[in-house]
Amino acid sequence: MPQRLRHELISDPVIAARTARERLQSEGELPGGYLRDEIEASWRRSLQAGLHCADDQAQKLDEVADLGLFREQHDLLLNAAAPEFEQLSKQFGDDGLILLGNVDARILALDGNQDIITPDRRLALRQGVSWSEDHRGTNALGTVVIEQRPILINEQEHFLDTVSHFSCTSAPIMDAGGKLQGVIDITRVGRNWQPQDTLGVVQMAARNIEARLFTTEYQKGIVLAFHPRRQYLRSAWLGLVALDEDGKLLAINEQGCQLLGHTRRKVVGRTIEELVGEKVGALLTKCLREPITVVQTQAGQLFCELLQFPKRLTPATSAPSPSRKVNRPKTLVPTLEQFAAGESRLLRAFNMAKRALDHDVPVLIKGETGTGKEIAAHVLHHGASRRNRPLVAVNCAAIPEGLIESELFGYREGAFTGSRRGGMVGRFQQANGGTLFLDEIGDMPLPLQARLLRVLQERRVEPLGGGDAVELDIDLIAASHRNLKQLVAEGKFREDLYYRLSGVSVTLPSVRNRKDFPGLCRQLLHKFDRPDIVLAPDLQERLVNYDWPGNVRQLEMVLKVAVAFMDQEEQVLTEEHLSDDFLEELDERPVVVGTLQETQEQLIRQALDQHDGNISGAAKSLGISRATLYRRMKTQELE
Repeated sequence: MPQRLRHELISDPVIAARTARERLQSEGELPGGYLRDEIEASWRRSLQAGLHCADDQAQKLDEVADLGLFREQHDLLLNAAAPEFEQLSKQFGDDGLILLGNVDARILALDGNQDIITPDRRLALRQGVSWSEDHRGTNALGTVVIEQRPILINEQEHFLDTVSHFSCTSAPIMDAGGKLQGVIDITRVGRNWQPQDTLGVVQMAARNIEARLFTTEYQKGIVLAFHPRRQYLRSAWLGLVALDEDGKLLAINEQGCQLLGHTRRKVVGRTIEELVGEKVGALLTKCLREPITVVQTQAGQLFCELLQFPKRLTPATSAPSPSRKVNRPKTLVPTLEQFAAGESRLLRAFNMAKRALDHDVPVLIKGETGTGKEIAAHVLHHGASRRNRPLVAVNCAAIPEGLIESELFGYREGAFTGSRRGGMVGRFQQANGGTLFLDEIGDMPLPLQARLLRVLQERRVEPLGGGDAVELDIDLIAASHRNLKQLVAEGKFREDLYYRLSGVSVTLPSVRNRKDFPGLCRQLLHKFDRPDIVLAPDLQERLVNYDWPGNVRQLEMVLKVAVAFMDQEEQVLTEEHLSDDFLEELDERPVVVGTLQETQEQLIRQALDQHDGNISGAAKSLGISRATLYRRMKTQELE
């Protein structure tokens, strides 16, 4: 065969596989160089197993005798895979099959379009049947079991003629120790024209199943999730570690190894302090104080979230005495007055924001991380006229960038590979008639900001992939811990969108800047059904002077832990009720000294000194614009 013609054949894997099959059948030998390397290796293993392309599969049928016992033996894997298996069936089941195999390539579960299985069942696609390469040649389940990596097998690349019309995409499912536990697969008739897209979907499903297996295997240990990018922390690509009570690493998943740049062998058995530079007690305190915390490692900054915390490590609360009746609040959402907790300016801002919502004016909530922006959105919604309509919240920082658009605006069926049957209703439509809350709006990608602006201006939304536009009637609340004006100045946030969102702004004060700290504590203690508790004067003074880096979220956790250590008859909260880790932090962390104006003046002087009076350099280090720095210097007479 001419070299040029052979090259053209190989460039199309389906034609190349068909040609290799024909030459194998006519010449009795498998020609080299036609098939992809992993497929050619699998075909040669099939030949070594004594198989021939035209074999009738039924001749080597191998299936279990007791299906009930077989499923019972794999109950853990079946339960872990159930959500992904169901979702894949909804997405791809109309024109294909979804298969779950065990470590021996034996079918555990299958769902989808049964019409692709021939009536005489010669394909043997049913529970309990082995699809190992020894029995079925090159195929999605059997080949992945050997290769232990994701595999694409396109039409004609299966070894046996009877299954050569299928295209399959499979991924292995590993346990916490990196051992194979099973295989997830999508099988369809005909050529797979978008193999990489399908492979991504299957790999994501496998990762989610692995995460469930991981947490189940170490349900008596401490399980932490981590990733260098916050928005990927709850994705299928997160890193997972399991720790014992002393902080020793019991297990880590493959993504965790890649993120830390170490092999599993090098990290398992070491302490978490060796890897991230923090003792397990301090790290857990951070994670309990803030749902998502940041740690610095040799591999760089990592965002961490505590997924599992053994009950035996949680302080036990005393059972309520018969004489003290516990009255649970009817609603978890505080009133405007309760949330303001004695801050008159904050209460005024809330009342203005509530009126703004009632007059179709958007509200922007600003404040540091942990000040309660999401709770504030709920407070405003429940205080406004649409309180009986839905409140739909979207965290723009928690959704991967490629999914935000479909999440907000929805999509019609078939808009993209892997889209759900019937499409999906976006968050805008879900909130129609009620309130849409866009949290961390400052993290929204610039291209998407343009479309959001258009939707807000036109008050109508079109789903991805076309379809009729839907008229919108919503109240809008946005929030961010970032300085949006500064982002506008840096070209990272659209100025027109900023003014569209900030009809009325509400700034939530940090705990260190609250004027009524005791009132805030009373509100939180009331939330824990202990309004009878008061803070000891000396402890209250120390807490007032503490800088509270985690803000209300941190204060709430500190009080919650303290209440857990108190007996029911105790009513005075003292240092004896605080955790050792927090007491250490209270002793080490510098107190806030001076007024806010004095603090700003000191920071500005330090920045100017560090940059030898250079205004641009000082402004950049402070995270403000040159104009803002000039204005503050003039106000504080620093010029």
